[in-house]
Amino acid sequence: MNRLNRRRFLTTSAAAGLATIPGIRTGGAYPESRERPGADRHLPSAKNGSDDDPLGVRGSFPVTDELAYLNTASVGPLPVPVRDALHAYADNKMRRRDAAAGREAIAGARSRFSDMFGADEDELAFLYATSGAENIIVSAMEWQAGDNVVVDELHFVTTFVLYRELERRAGIELRIIPSRDGVVTVDDFAARTDQRTRLISVAWVSNRNGFRYDLPALADLAHAHGAYLFADAIQAWGTFPTNLHDEGVDFACGNGYKWLHADFGCAPFYVRRQHLEWLNADRYGHRQVAETLPGHRFRLKTSAEKLEYANPAYGPVTALDAALEFLGQVGLDRIAQHTHSLAAELGEGARALGMRMFTPPNNPSAIVSFHHGLDHERLGRALADEGVAVTFQEDGKLLRAAVGMFNNRDDVERLLGVIGGLV
Repeated sequence: MNRLNRRRFLTTSAAAGLATIPGIRTGGAYPESRERPGADRHLPSAKNGSDDDPLGVRGSFPVTDELAYLNTASVGPLPVPVRDALHAYADNKMRRRDAAAGREAIAGARSRFSDMFGADEDELAFLYATSGAENIIVSAMEWQAGDNVVVDELHFVTTFVLYRELERRAGIELRIIPSRDGVVTVDDFAARTDQRTRLISVAWVSNRNGFRYDLPALADLAHAHGAYLFADAIQAWGTFPTNLHDEGVDFACGNGYKWLHADFGCAPFYVRRQHLEWLNADRYGHRQVAETLPGHRFRLKTSAEKLEYANPAYGPVTALDAALEFLGQVGLDRIAQHTHSLAAELGEGARALGMRMFTPPNNPSAIVSFHHGLDHERLGRALADEGVAVTFQEDGKLLRAAVGMFNNRDDVERLLGVIGGLV
């Protein structure tokens, strides 16, 4: 019996045994309460830190019972307190006990996010997807044939789809910078930025190899040419402490379902205050109304909330509110210190096994990518047998591992052990 199946067997057997004991519940809902009994044991605590669980959070992530889950860059697993918040949301929606719960969740999430990431609340909108932000920006800007947008090849595919279409429809030029050894420097951007550059767009932390960009330097470059800087932050939010005002970025957006450990459908979108006047919404609806005037006329909101045209996805918003509270209890500084250090160990181990690294050395992020040079189907089966979850890219040739706050050295050694057994 392999490691994963053995763990599932033990977990299932234990649950089945407990289910026969009167008074023991092994699953299901707790409809009379917003918190599960004993839920406090799932709260993070520095006092619970150990070599096996440096941040004291593994008990909050049941995924660790079965998997060496090195795949948060794909989807971040829900911690128990977030699952419980979603359960309470669904229970309340079923019973309709608290009509204000949704409004309270969105207000709480907006406040927590702004405090955590150094923004003002009126600079923050909640969209449904990361790609919505860049589409709003492009729609609000006035383009002329010959304008250009500068990106690089480490960006996410949506950006290329968007600007190729803008290239076709408006006659702009899309300038794509190649990476060298997994790195794109500020000088590389400077060499392709000129007075016709309207926008520089980067994935703050690349989904391909975890390369982390120097936003203040890129912001200075963009602003010196009268351009804006957009950062896709989906691989950045929740992985290190930051202050968006200090970063100098004009716009940043990232969904909650990865490193924020929330859910799909709620993407915080930061708009630097100076752009709120001209950044118009790309669609309109009732939630933008600030005041209803006679004759079916309206005064619309002027804060970033003007980009929220319809009812939010209250479930994902509730998840985000709970997830931000959880992250605040753990501490972004502690998360960064642990995950970046463990990712560096993973990179060193992969190099020692002869892997061709795509993630550059001394890179402050939690993502490690390398070309493994093995039969990817065989490698995938071996990893699955050992309960190791990662992502394959480039037709299986590139392996991407992502070190989350709940991962430990044993998780990394399981991955390296599988690879070492096949090299």
